[in-house]
Amino acid sequence: MEKVLKTKKKIRFQDCDPFNHLNNAKYLEYFINTREDQIAEHYNLDIFKYLRETGLSWVVATNQISYMRPAFTMETVLIDSQLVQYSDNFLLVEMKMWNENETELKAILWIKFFHYNIQSTKRASHSDDLMKLFQSVVVPVEQSIFENRCLEIVQKLKSGVPA
Repeated sequence: MEKVLKTKKKIRFQDCDPFNHLNNAKYLEYFINTREDQIAEHYNLDIFKYLRETGLSWVVATNQISYMRPAFTMETVLIDSQLVQYSDNFLLVEMKMWNENETELKAILWIKFFHYNIQSTKRASHSDDLMKLFQSVVVPVEQSIFENRCLEIVQKLKSGVPA
């Protein structure tokens, strides 16, 4: 099972500012929509079906994003995502936006999700099946502080090491 999921997307005109740059707020939409598609395709996990069947889902607790280079109108970008940490009730996903050839890093995002019971409006524990899935796909990172992780990625890129 793939651990780092990759998808190409085209930056659309309506999502850009007057400078033809992807609007800062729209980065989050591109990232979240891409992750939803990736986990449905690669892990057979449709979060909307899961919600209907269980009454459980994930809610965004925090976003930390660093904008490195602009994404431009009609540019094809590559978005990768990976689970970097999990527990019985949260997920931490790292996502990166690159140019199409993965040679220019445009943005890095850490997004923390809480597993959530819609009926009780409280955090919920992940099932054993979900925990097994997470264990099989997690790619832990050394850094636990977002800014340090960004610096680590940039330093690796400068030295020619894959991020």
